[in-house]
Amino acid sequence: MSGRFIAFEGGEGAGKSTQIARLAEALRARGEEVVVTREPGGTPGAEEIRALFVTGETGRWTVETDVLLVTAARADHVARLIRPALEAGKTVLCDRFIHSTLAYQGCGKGVSIGLLKRLHSFATGDLWPDLVLWLDVPVELGLSRSTKRAAAQDESLPQEQRFEALGLAYHEKVRRGFAAFAADDPRVVRIDAAQPLDAVTAAIAAAAL
Repeated sequence: MSGRFIAFEGGEGAGKSTQIARLAEALRARGEEVVVTREPGGTPGAEEIRALFVTGETGRWTVETDVLLVTAARADHVARLIRPALEAGKTVLCDRFIHSTLAYQGCGKGVSIGLLKRLHSFATGDLWPDLVLWLDVPVELGLSRSTKRAAAQDESLPQEQRFEALGLAYHEKVRRGFAAFAADDPRVVRIDAAQPLDAVTAAIAAAAL
């Protein structure tokens, strides 16, 4: 594959959507063909699974079901959108990918990291990002941002707050998980997302451009 695959990761309220849009604009200005997508989601089938995964009560599904839902969504997403885009030489920017599963279901909920990696390999043909930008914010700040964003959302839209509702202790485990990945894998780059927006954008540009 000749394209480049960049995943944006982080806890709730890290500002991924804003920064993905800014990086996409910068890459297009350099002449790159860019595909912006998200997980769970990105294809019609995966978006249907997303609606099950991120809405409803925190205990709507067992953790095993969570893992299988997000893996099924990823399999469709990779087969129908990400891999074809990379094979066409495009740059893919994805809001969350495998590291979110490792952090949220692995570090946060205790599922075996080895098992999650094996499922990922089966579902995607062992596709991993070339670069992972971890937008790191203190948990309380991120959850506050996410709560404000939800309050401003159109009430007719689904409220995607299922994971935000799991509480501080859970999200601290998730953050520690991302930190461990960054320490172990040079492809995972920590970005201080508590900085002003333009400073975060500059840090991302330094890592990705």
